[in-house]
Amino acid sequence: MKLRVAIACGGTGGHLFPGIAVAEELQQRGHETLLLVSSKQIDAVALQGNEQHKSRAISTLGWPGLSPRLFSFLYTLYKSWGECRGIFNEFKPDMVLGMGGFTSAVPLMLGRTKKLQTFIHESNAIPGRVTRYIAPRVTRTLLGFSRCANHLRTAQCIVTGTPVRKGLAQLNRAEVAEKFGLNPNAKTLLVMGGSQGARGINEMIVQMLPLIGNRRDDWQFLHLSGPSDANLVEVNYRRQKLTAVVQPFSSEMEQFYSLADLVVCRSGASSLTELSHYGLPSLLIPYPTAADDHQTANAHIFSDVGAAVTLPQSKLTPERLRDEVTRLFTDESARQAMSAAARKLATTNAAATVAQEMEKCAV
Repeated sequence: MKLRVAIACGGTGGHLFPGIAVAEELQQRGHETLLLVSSKQIDAVALQGNEQHKSRAISTLGWPGLSPRLFSFLYTLYKSWGECRGIFNEFKPDMVLGMGGFTSAVPLMLGRTKKLQTFIHESNAIPGRVTRYIAPRVTRTLLGFSRCANHLRTAQCIVTGTPVRKGLAQLNRAEVAEKFGLNPNAKTLLVMGGSQGARGINEMIVQMLPLIGNRRDDWQFLHLSGPSDANLVEVNYRRQKLTAVVQPFSSEMEQFYSLADLVVCRSGASSLTELSHYGLPSLLIPYPTAADDHQTANAHIFSDVGAAVTLPQSKLTPERLRDEVTRLFTDESARQAMSAAARKLATTNAAATVAQEMEKCAV
């Protein structure tokens, strides 16, 4: 039975990329998909080169709390409902899958009113506001981490892991280094803050650079800074005469992961899934104002088994960050142990498991 599946997955790379992974799997199984994304530039950039995925942008706005922006939120909700209704009338989906976040809310609720099979996937260890509300009301709730089920006791939960795009393959290190103009034998630090960058991490790295001292000839950097900080970050690498490749964003993460020896990043669930996929040791700096501090919960899943070191931003100094990077770059056995622990957390065939659960519910 061929299915038509609407996948609401925009707003951040952590929602979008797993949604693309599920779309790839469903298409391979002969089904038709439509990605519902946000109007943010990050979604448009991330979808470049993915012409095989039909997509439509819908209006979204995160919950503003009890503030003057509440009226804008309600208007956006009303506008999004109309947009989704028009899209559903045209595409005629059999099922709706939401990958979490506010982009998922309206498509899933509209799907319920149309008596469609509905699914939500929650990647984080602590579910977000949309998932908490919708999970008890949809056909199935699919989880990236098993401990998330403790927060969703009234939902029908199935642990699938978080889907990873098929393009994330291990590439030849020497070939990637040559493309970037880097040394394949130098210790390579990958710095990233998620699809939109992370100013706190960027500032910490910039403050760390002058403290590197005589290690500057042994280290090189790959830094995904986000668009707003790219110039500032690049200038500081040049000022310190360090070897670095700085980009605002990349849709070719397989190149960065394949060259990295160590990663400094936030602890969004999608990023962690990709780190485990590549078996990369990491220094995790959870986003301090994430809802319900869910990034800290995510990070502890990795640091508790030795796959990462969790560094709370409020307690982190440039000196501490330098010392941690130095320790791991000079202790190959520690990095190898972290890498092995990360690989044990990887979930194989998560996209296939999600697709199978959806096919089981087809009527």
